Amino acid sequence: MEVPEGKYAWMVKIGEKGQFVIPKEAREMFDLQPGNEILVLGDAKRGIAIMPKAMQREYITRIFSEMENGEQEA
Repeated sequence: MEVPEGKYAWMVKIGEKGQFVIPKEAREMFDLQPGNEILVLGDAKRGIAIMPKAMQREYITRIFSEMENGEQEA
């Protein structure tokens, strides 16, 4: 499978307590440090997304904008 430039995928194993380790390459890429907060989003059809706190405002704004546009179209 060819992955587009700038897109990444990592496999992680979920432990008995439901925890997993974010791969080192991803932690370095997104400057994730111990104690940082991350946002975990879930969609029953599309899956789970995890993002660093620094990116939350941009994506939350985009999500709410799309929700608002969807309500106006209905």
